[in-house]
Amino acid sequence: MILLTLKWSSIVMEDAPNCVEPTRPDPIQTKSNRECSPYAAHLYDAEDANTPMRVLPGLCGDYCSDYWLHCRYTLSLLLEDLGSPQHFANLTATIEEDRRRFCDFLELKDKQYCYPNVLTDAELNANLGLVREDPKGCLEVCLQEVANGLRNPVAMIHADDGSHRFFVAEQLGYVWVYLANGSRIDRPFLNLTQAVLSSPWTGDERGFLCIALHPRFTTVRKAYVYYSVSVKKEERIRISEFSLSEHDDNQLDHSSERTILEVVEPASNHNGGQLLFGHDGYLYIFTGDGGRAGDPFGKFGNSQNKSALLGKVLRIDVDNNDEGVPYGIPSDNPFIGEQGARPEIYAYGVRNMWRCSIDRGDPATGAGRGRMFCGDVGQNKYEEIDLIVKGGNYGWRAKEGFSCYDRKLCQNSSLDDILPIFDYPHKLGKSVTGGYIYRGCEMPNLNGLYVFGDFMSGRLMSLKENEATGEWQYNEICMGRDQTCKFPKLINSYYRYIISFAEDEAGELYFLATGVPSATARSGVIYKIVDPSRRAPPGKCSIKPLPVKIKGKLIHFYPKEEFVINKKPTTTPVPTTTTPKTTTTKKQTIRRPIIIRKPPIPTRKTTRKIARPQPTTATPRKTTQPAPIKTTSATTVKPTTVQRGTTPSTGYRATIMTAVYSRIAQTSINSTTSTKRYWRPPPYPAGTTSLSLNSPPSPSPTPSLSLKRPQGALLTTTWAPYASQKPNKLQKTPVSTTLPKVRDEKLLPREKQQSAGESNQVNKGLRGQGRGSKRGRGGKRLTSGSVRLVSADGLSDRGRVEIFIRGEWGTVCDDLFTRKAGTVVCRQLGFTTAVVVMKRAALGEASSRVRILLDDVECEGGERSLLECKRSKVGKHNCSHEEDVGVICV
Repeated sequence: MILLTLKWSSIVMEDAPNCVEPTRPDPIQTKSNRECSPYAAHLYDAEDANTPMRVLPGLCGDYCSDYWLHCRYTLSLLLEDLGSPQHFANLTATIEEDRRRFCDFLELKDKQYCYPNVLTDAELNANLGLVREDPKGCLEVCLQEVANGLRNPVAMIHADDGSHRFFVAEQLGYVWVYLANGSRIDRPFLNLTQAVLSSPWTGDERGFLCIALHPRFTTVRKAYVYYSVSVKKEERIRISEFSLSEHDDNQLDHSSERTILEVVEPASNHNGGQLLFGHDGYLYIFTGDGGRAGDPFGKFGNSQNKSALLGKVLRIDVDNNDEGVPYGIPSDNPFIGEQGARPEIYAYGVRNMWRCSIDRGDPATGAGRGRMFCGDVGQNKYEEIDLIVKGGNYGWRAKEGFSCYDRKLCQNSSLDDILPIFDYPHKLGKSVTGGYIYRGCEMPNLNGLYVFGDFMSGRLMSLKENEATGEWQYNEICMGRDQTCKFPKLINSYYRYIISFAEDEAGELYFLATGVPSATARSGVIYKIVDPSRRAPPGKCSIKPLPVKIKGKLIHFYPKEEFVINKKPTTTPVPTTTTPKTTTTKKQTIRRPIIIRKPPIPTRKTTRKIARPQPTTATPRKTTQPAPIKTTSATTVKPTTVQRGTTPSTGYRATIMTAVYSRIAQTSINSTTSTKRYWRPPPYPAGTTSLSLNSPPSPSPTPSLSLKRPQGALLTTTWAPYASQKPNKLQKTPVSTTLPKVRDEKLLPREKQQSAGESNQVNKGLRGQGRGSKRGRGGKRLTSGSVRLVSADGLSDRGRVEIFIRGEWGTVCDDLFTRKAGTVVCRQLGFTTAVVVMKRAALGEASSRVRILLDDVECEGGERSLLECKRSKVGKHNCSHEEDVGVICV
């Protein structure tokens, strides 16, 4: 493709004196960096995999007329050079003399990407060489699925031995070996499931938490693990050492375990869980503060107490320990000579650091090498990113982020704490997952970017250091839209709960996530981050893994998520109609495909009003293969406002369809009666709970129809049995005068519920009919648990979910709402099932006068109403109407 474009450039710009236009820029290279334009493929209309590629690059209409006047006879030369002169002989002979036919053949209708506009368009060329941003500033990346079916994958490491294999640890106690080709060895590298203290509880922090290989693993052949254990009914964290098996380089000798260190845990949460070797060769251990809320242990808490090992960064020497003590103390540890201080302590004042990393340094200059970055999970206001230095006090419990937590301690002049390089409020996320500075080869734009995330919100984020000021600039990361990620093996969706980040031996970046945060649920996936905006030159980053001797069998990897390039457009089927004597008119509609979006979180500046987020998909809780969050650039701080009735254009910078159900065409047909058909989605994998379709479909010769429904239609229901339920008559939306409350509680991924102050209380709903006494249209008495769909478009099979409880209508928040819960709603309304659950008020949000009545709803699918599902108490929630849930029923 590029060669063709270069030849086109040569002929258009240099051949034949009449064709020379020295003032025009090269169509492939920019004036500044002379690199191939990332938009060159658009000249061939090659960005859309569902359309045939053009034979020649496309010209803009006005330029084509000039080209025809001066250079039209070059067309036959270009076509003959393709190796089929006979095939094009008659074609060129006729169109070269006809300007209209000539330009019809060469013109590219997209005025943004045709030549020469593609070179002068300010929006396209403003940031060449930079990570691609969407119009709101969100860095757009794509993903590649690397592994799946894992049970809470908590860590991924490599041996740095040239084999390019990586080791993945599950919270349950298994560690697996994956080869460079993606296949997995069937026998575990380590199996500690009998010793590890874990449970299937959602959000339980205990378990196998980390593994680190000795930096000279090929010669020392030792591994170190961090896990929870119960000793005489006393919970502890244990650091152990294992030796590699003498008979198998892909298995540890389970009989060689040697306990290096044990620390008693006074509570079940805040277990820390990071192990890593620094560039100095020492082992760093990151412990939590002991659990509960506010580090209540002792006068100043464990974190500020240097005689305790909890709430610390420890540094020990594990070399030459085969004889005698299991570890030594590095001679330059900062508190060796301080009375009462533990010599293992390297830094203190941390709360619950979850995932730390060592910067490899800039590949060219080495700048930044050895820096240690950590994400420290906050209490109830702020999450922070810290840069760890020797002897540093990171402020907890005096401070949480930049803010004071314990005011008396905070005002103590001797605190002398080190402030984080960045913190963010709980409007953006409630449990930070530390990441890595990217130092790989494949994505030059990302070099030096610190990529991290949040477990609770599913948010991907980044920091970029301003070397002149030392400040760190924040930017969100979101999934590229379908056009951006339409390349082989790429996807643009991921599971919400981001557990950990990782880098492989080559320095490429990954993250580990799950749809069900339970140590027994096989819903964990490993994703490789891919920047589609600019890749390294072909062959530059190629690796040749050293051979690995395998004992046992290999389990080959098969991705489960649909690649973006394979997504097919879908339109609504045509309803059957009959034409009796008298006819009426029904309007024909082609519905645009649905794009399910990742949940954007409110503004990153707390002083600004929270912007309206975009839709997301459901996160299933009790399933082995939950649906991933479908993400687009809607994860920006200021989500794009939904526009209706617009037709999306093509290209990287085009606006992907934001109206979920706008009508594209309306054509009159004659009918008096019709057989009602509901739109059904294309087949999708079993176990998924949401639907994502790609960009708008190509026009179909047979347009699809939908029945016109009254505007502002509401569909309500009572508790009639499913088999006998019919949609009720339409009724207006009553409003409540009670404003919703926002709670401060959270359920962190590594914080077990300890008290009402920290927990998000979830309980089974009451099975009674409540105190409801309002009546719907037709005089039917509404009982507690009745539901209705509120649709601005007047559609009876879709809309915002509202429920009637205790005499008032209110909305449902989307935190845990899945298609199973949507099916409960749809069955009450007389439909069969819910085909899509739309979150983040994608189907409309209620006014502030309407109360939010239900939150954290988890259904099995067979309940009679949402009140029978597992949920929070009525009226108790931690969301806003920007998160109202909607459903589409069939």
